[in-house]
Amino acid sequence: MRTAKLEDMVKGWFIGNFEPSLCRTEDVEVAVKRYRRGDAEGLHHHRVATEYTVIIAGRVSMNGVEYGAGDIVVMEPGEATDFECLEDGTVNVVVKLPGASDDKYPGSMR
Repeated sequence: MRTAKLEDMVKGWFIGNFEPSLCRTEDVEVAVKRYRRGDAEGLHHHRVATEYTVIIAGRVSMNGVEYGAGDIVVMEPGEATDFECLEDGTVNVVVKLPGASDDKYPGSMR
């Protein structure tokens, strides 16, 4: 059995083709992300990967739509989103499939 600490991972990412990683693979990326109110990310898209975001706790806004605990947002390749945390203590699980290194582009494809 191996163990690790999420706090030792970069921005919560613990599986994928990066270091540190508990499973180095290009097949998938997995993260547990913790946010504070006001944390934000600009509009971006992926050309290859589908990104699955599960809101575990708290509230976020993506593309002007508010999501809360239990919501799952699926962004297909080419779909753009922005992100803003609306509540301290927000926790998301994010899965990118495939892992597709260097597959994050600013803005929308249009």
